[in-house]
Amino acid sequence: MNKQIRCYVALFISVLLCACSSRHVPAPVSSLNNNINDYPSRININGGKYTVQKGDTLYSIAFSAGKDFRELAKNNSIPSPYTIVPGQVVSLLEPSRSRVTQKKYKKKAVKKPSYLQKSNRKLKKELDKPKKRRYVQKQANQKISKSQGSTNRKLSWFWPAKGKIIQRFSNKENGYKGLQIANKKGTAVFAAAQGTVVYAGSALRGYGNLIILKHNDDYLSAYAHNSKLLVKEKQIVKAGQKIAEIGNSESSVTALRFEIRYRGKAVNPAKYLP
Repeated sequence: MNKQIRCYVALFISVLLCACSSRHVPAPVSSLNNNINDYPSRININGGKYTVQKGDTLYSIAFSAGKDFRELAKNNSIPSPYTIVPGQVVSLLEPSRSRVTQKKYKKKAVKKPSYLQKSNRKLKKELDKPKKRRYVQKQANQKISKSQGSTNRKLSWFWPAKGKIIQRFSNKENGYKGLQIANKKGTAVFAAAQGTVVYAGSALRGYGNLIILKHNDDYLSAYAHNSKLLVKEKQIVKAGQKIAEIGNSESSVTALRFEIRYRGKAVNPAKYLP
């Protein structure tokens, strides 16, 4: 009888332990797009070529490669507004000089008699006068439009966020290429200057939720590790406009990573900010 009671007690305890252990299984965790594994196609450029993935822009590729977007566009014959498609291969190297060398080996034109050359030059000179006038006028108009255009105006920079600077720009090869401004999650991030949103997403490795603004043909600014993005690509924003909120996406600290790029190269933001 005692053995039978012991068996029942042992069975009861084992069932009780199983029930308790099942109650303490951790609940499933859902991610708010902060996990790097959620984005197998994140931009990670190695080598001289890159295959375009969904969500990429020419600006984001150029930013990741540390190159000027105009240089990439020219080298890959991509016209404005620089539209690219998934699967397209973008070369990150200078174009081959083979085209240049081919020009050197063009067949020489057969020389015409001197009296024909003189008459042709005279006729061409008379015909070219209106063309030259039109060309000069066109060049003048282009210079005026450029000087008046907003893309080449002098920029006025503003601080992109309030907080404590915990990391500064370094010129070293593997140094930090911006400013890290720490503050609590949800703190407002502002556009440091007027511009157009050329990238808003999370496909650049190491930057988390990122916004890139184009201010003119020379300057871009970047705002990384945000918790929220409040603007969309192609949107025009004013200086001081709220564009995001500070977070810690792909970062061990809650802070804004702010960068300024001049013709593709990172420059010290402290030299531009008031």
